[in-house]
Amino acid sequence: MSRKPKAREGRRIFVLDTNVLMHDPTCIFRFEEHDVYLPMVVLEELDAHKKGLSEAARNVRQVSRFLDDIIRGASKEQIDRGLPLPAGFSGNHGKRTCSGRLYFQTRLAAAAPTLPTGGNDQEILAETLRLQETLADTRVILVSKDINLRIKAAVLGVHVEDYYSDKTLEDSDVLFGGMAELPTDFWERHGQDVRSWKEGDRTFYEITGPQVAQWQLNQGIYESTAPGIEGIVRRIENERAVIELLRDHRSDRHGVWGITARNREQNFALNLLMDPQIDFVTVLGPAGTGKTLLTLAAGLVQTLDNNRFSEIIMTRVTIPLAEDIGFLPGTEEEKMEPWMGALMDNLEVLTGAQEGGNWGRAATQDLLRNRIKIRSLNFMRGRTFLNRFVILDEAQNLTPKQMKALVTRAGPGTKLACLGNVAQIDTPYLTETTSGLTYVVNRMRGWPHAGHVTLVRGERSRLADFASDVL
Repeated sequence: MSRKPKAREGRRIFVLDTNVLMHDPTCIFRFEEHDVYLPMVVLEELDAHKKGLSEAARNVRQVSRFLDDIIRGASKEQIDRGLPLPAGFSGNHGKRTCSGRLYFQTRLAAAAPTLPTGGNDQEILAETLRLQETLADTRVILVSKDINLRIKAAVLGVHVEDYYSDKTLEDSDVLFGGMAELPTDFWERHGQDVRSWKEGDRTFYEITGPQVAQWQLNQGIYESTAPGIEGIVRRIENERAVIELLRDHRSDRHGVWGITARNREQNFALNLLMDPQIDFVTVLGPAGTGKTLLTLAAGLVQTLDNNRFSEIIMTRVTIPLAEDIGFLPGTEEEKMEPWMGALMDNLEVLTGAQEGGNWGRAATQDLLRNRIKIRSLNFMRGRTFLNRFVILDEAQNLTPKQMKALVTRAGPGTKLACLGNVAQIDTPYLTETTSGLTYVVNRMRGWPHAGHVTLVRGERSRLADFASDVL
């Protein structure tokens, strides 16, 4: 930056580290009205990481295309003055558009006397310190996802921040739970204009009142006191909502493939999984809450008994918990089997109650395996699933981009269930707020054909429940 730009009130300039661009290729558009600055060493590092098939390499190539589009046709004088960022690109998840400028380092900076020479981090810090001296009326902020660089910057008095714009929620603890308890005085305030009717074996209530506006479509509504209602919000118009009473899958009469719900959240999850009007279901919960078992049971009923789906497709991200065990021989399905221990365990539960002894259970398992296909996420690009019940297990290990690639595979008649626990992320550089599972829960919220529930009570064993609480 050889020319000092004109000062404006509250102006900030953000110096981006390479790892921010590799993490989110659209980050240069996400600083609203503020300016973005790229040191030359960052461009060098981008060039060094452009090759390969990894997510980071693809992001680097996308950044290079963005920068090429911005800088194309610009003169040296225009680059020195700063290039306007495209105003049509919406940053911060579409809330506000960017209107700042993009600056490049156009001259070599001498290393600061307080810094050791050599190293890319030192060059970025030296350039940031030079900007602080040159642009005295501007707040210069270094943005990096490298903790050690942030520590060094803080020691030198450089204002430094982590990159937050990719986080869909500020706190994973406030992630939409999918259910809401009615207050004790709800019917006193909303019970005057209640209308009820039946359609077949389903019961509906139309309720009017101020609290209705806070509900979401397909959200679970319940009263904690007996005999309170349990329903799902089907329609909302201003302060008027239509609630459909849930089917009680806690009774054997409404069991699903021999499985009954053991708590309120499981009952709501089974209602979403069995609902033909719901195309997309997300089920969150700690280990042992029954996510996979409930989903598999619902899929088997709708595939084998109701013939709504032609088969069940089950997949997951192949991220190991510890060291990778290496090459696995066999076909795609055989390679995926070691990752699908949850499927085998749950099939044992579902076939354990079958009559006919060991021979009958073995025959049932063979039948189920013919209708359940195990597929790898690596080969999903370009596919279209027709009339399938797709189960994505361990969905918390997907990035938002990978989640979009999978959800868009769904064709007519397909239902997709995403299962996961944001507290068990194994993918490097993903957090509870940047996980694709958190992303999709937040983005699909309120769509008439999507539902979400968070299971809170473990039903696996007393050992598993106690370990989840204290370990």
